[in-house]
Amino acid sequence: MSTIAIIPARGGSKTIPKKNIKLLAGKPLIAYTIETALQCKLIDKVIVSTDDEEIAAISREYGAEVPFMRPPELALDTTPMLPVLQHAVSYLEEKGISVGIVVILDLTSPFRKVLDIENCIKKLKNENADSVVTVCEVEHNPYFVMMEFKGDNLVPLLKTKKPITRRQDAPKVYRLNAAVYAVKRDVLMNENKIFTENTRGVIMPQERSVHIDHQLDFEFAEFLMKYRRINDDSY
Repeated sequence: MSTIAIIPARGGSKTIPKKNIKLLAGKPLIAYTIETALQCKLIDKVIVSTDDEEIAAISREYGAEVPFMRPPELALDTTPMLPVLQHAVSYLEEKGISVGIVVILDLTSPFRKVLDIENCIKKLKNENADSVVTVCEVEHNPYFVMMEFKGDNLVPLLKTKKPITRRQDAPKVYRLNAAVYAVKRDVLMNENKIFTENTRGVIMPQERSVHIDHQLDFEFAEFLMKYRRINDDSY
């Protein structure tokens, strides 16, 4: 049973035109994810699902397989991710490839390491989970900083038995960082899910959890790349 990495790369980015192949520190954004996936020895195939010929050409240049072009109806602004992944798995299985694990790698997370991918795959296999996803500690703890209006008064959004007056005293809270999702094939294809009651998490540091959605994110990532902070052992 193969472990397949799928990198979704739709051509119609709205927030940053041609974001998926925009140069980040001199290299197309998608290249970082392809190169990291190819270095992971627990992955058997690295597939890019795209509707865009330019993205497909660049993906092949960096070593990924693009065995099909994604149908237009699966490349709309409103298209959910689940049918995109199921389409890719179905295509591979029709070609005789037996899929056991699907690893989804969002190309807008260029700072993930091979270790992060391996940790997810190993946890999925060793702990009999349905899926494993990466998370990082939230930058702004909702127990400490999130408020809501009750009339004219500001009150904490999340209630605790004892008032929290220091950030350090707040319970640790994590957010999905969209870097790695690993899911068993049958959960994805038969249950139509990635998240179940048996989903586990792998914690990544915030420095590797930078996610590029907007131009400001891109400029911050460029800064990190430029000064090579991400290559420091502490990251």
